[in-house]
Amino acid sequence: MNLKWIAVIAVFVMASGVALAQDAPAEAAVSPASDSNTHAPVAPVSQVEPTYIIGPDDVLHIAVWKETDLTATEPVRADGQISLPLLNDVQAAGLTPMQLADSLTAKLKKFVADPHVTVVVTAINSKKIYLLGEVAHTGSMAITPNMTVMQALASAGINQFANTKRIYLLRNENGKKQKYAVPYRKLIKGRDVDHDYTLQPGDTIVVP
Repeated sequence: MNLKWIAVIAVFVMASGVALAQDAPAEAAVSPASDSNTHAPVAPVSQVEPTYIIGPDDVLHIAVWKETDLTATEPVRADGQISLPLLNDVQAAGLTPMQLADSLTAKLKKFVADPHVTVVVTAINSKKIYLLGEVAHTGSMAITPNMTVMQALASAGINQFANTKRIYLLRNENGKKQKYAVPYRKLIKGRDVDHDYTLQPGDTIVVP
């Protein structure tokens, strides 16, 4: 084989190698995208304890196993009920998620063979606290589980004119209003954390 043909073959081999190197990243980039479609939908995560009592304005995810037409996310109406396919209006307020799941299971047995129902509280709107005074957002605020005074103040935003030495919490206990001082300046320094009170429905935070 003469030198001319050896040179031609060498150029062809080099060109093929470059083409393969360019194609490989493109294939690698496509693979993750195709894999992402194979994952199953992520189920909602409950924001509450099993003993939580459902109230008006809470949002519930009702899942019936293998019955996608009966699976829905519904807000609890002011009358305490939700509307579901086949069952129409169902009482939800005043029950725990498990109690509601049991109630729906019993009702669905008329229409579905061996129904399996799961109830997840995806938004807590029935349990509220109130903020007054020098905060950016006064009025009611929905409580998240184990929310503290400092977390509520962080969400509401304290105005620059607030007297942070005189912030206090008002709470109804046994029919009487109790007042608890909130040592804001110590709390933001990580001190006196026992007085970063865990909030209860109906609490009022006052920022003079």
